[in-house]
Amino acid sequence: MSVSPPEIKKVVVHPLVLLSVVDHFNRIRNQRRVVGVLLGHWQKNGSVDVSNSFALPFDEDDKDASVWYLDHDYLENMYGMFKKVNAREKIVGWYHTGPKLHQNDIAVNEVVRKYCPNSILCIIDAKPKELGLPTEAYIAVEEVHDDGTPTSKTFEHVPSEMGAEEAEEVGVEHLLRDIKDTSVGTLSQRITAQLLGLKGLHSQMQHIHSYLEQVVAGKLPVNHQIIYQLQDIFNLLPDVNLLEFIRAFTVRTNDQMLVIYVASLIRSIIALHNLINNKIQNRDLEKQEGKSDKDKKKDDKSKDGDKKDGDKKDKDKKDDKKKDEKKKGGKGDAKK
Repeated sequence: MSVSPPEIKKVVVHPLVLLSVVDHFNRIRNQRRVVGVLLGHWQKNGSVDVSNSFALPFDEDDKDASVWYLDHDYLENMYGMFKKVNAREKIVGWYHTGPKLHQNDIAVNEVVRKYCPNSILCIIDAKPKELGLPTEAYIAVEEVHDDGTPTSKTFEHVPSEMGAEEAEEVGVEHLLRDIKDTSVGTLSQRITAQLLGLKGLHSQMQHIHSYLEQVVAGKLPVNHQIIYQLQDIFNLLPDVNLLEFIRAFTVRTNDQMLVIYVASLIRSIIALHNLINNKIQNRDLEKQEGKSDKDKKKDDKSKDGDKKDGDKKDKDKKDDKKKDEKKKGGKGDAKK
């Protein structure tokens, strides 16, 4: 049984936080994980809005989880400067790049709780290997054991999601401009999104299967809250053996297949229509080219005929001129 502080329904992580964490992780290459502080505010509906973050100097011993270092002075100085810029942003928790929970996370969380009593832990996977959100949110709770042993601190999972304001959406679209393929249609994008969703669902089902197997094998204790939630999930599943469900599913599938069939017929008819129009246009162009060739030949013949007539006239003029000159020469001799 777990007793938690004021209920936190969900954690909303902004894109700026993800970019800052990835930049922090890429700059620090000699550590398995990096740690930082989350800034934001609590909303009235029980959600935590994480809008900003900053990195912290952190180091730990790989062999001994109890040996670690976190710079308190740096945290206080950085938070003071952030507070001057935006007083609305408070410390809401801390993050690390995991990708899973570590043994000393409870101890680090106790340090952060000095600045934020209800601090959240957000594990942000900088190099995700599986589909889905790269964030996992947790909150520390007191776990009461049934055997009467002293209570102990543990982490309880809190739903997390991505959220952004209008200005952040514009910035993200600008960053993704070179990544998105604008030539891909909306149908392809929808199918891709559904495929990614199914892969993510399959991954989560594998996690549930692994957890239940470990519970059955006695490796993990039975958590009744998780079992109740799994039972709620199973109750939401439809009864596929119900006759009415089968009939409704068949009718809907047939309607969708009919739409696809009609669309294929229309697409084929349009393709044939375009092919016929293309043939007609090519035939008309060939006729026009043939007429233009004939007209050119006629023009060439008429030009040749005119040229011959002009040459003949010039020849006749020259002959007449020579005759006139001879006549004039004969008259002059006669006078002498």
